[in-house]
Amino acid sequence: MTTFSVDIPEVETDRLILRPVTLDDLDEVAAFYASERSQFVGGPAERPDVWRIIAYLNGHWLLRGFGYWAIEEKATGACVGMCGFIFREGWSEPELGWQVFEAAEGKSIAFEAAQAARAYGAAHFGLEGVISHIDPANARSAALAERLGARFERHGELLGKPCDIYRHPLSGEVRA
Repeated sequence: MTTFSVDIPEVETDRLILRPVTLDDLDEVAAFYASERSQFVGGPAERPDVWRIIAYLNGHWLLRGFGYWAIEEKATGACVGMCGFIFREGWSEPELGWQVFEAAEGKSIAFEAAQAARAYGAAHFGLEGVISHIDPANARSAALAERLGARFERHGELLGKPCDIYRHPLSGEVRA
């Protein structure tokens, strides 16, 4: 029997730890995917489907060498969202994405996590100037992308749905 393993790095910020998504996070992730808050990332979804999402996220690390992290709040140890990179078969390039659970909303957690993920991805995975696919109805995510320095590039399509594609700056590039 062939076994595979991959070391998923941890990334720390002042308030957060980006770490592997584990089955210990299933309750928090399932609660997010059970809510309408997940509508822009493929939800709502039932708990068995969320288990499959966690397996997919971890498998992405094995297949691509990069992927999504759980966002853990240092102060509480709670999983408060997920953030990282996805590059699915058929996509033109890698995407930086984020999901923040309701309890973490409005605390700049998504900004801090995405900024750390993007810097780590550029430094360690060669992921420079990545894109983010954003549903046109997701104004909060578009505002976060712009706060991160990303700029609207074009209208596109993702998994059969319209999306807006935002381009993130290269490392060291400053955008006003």
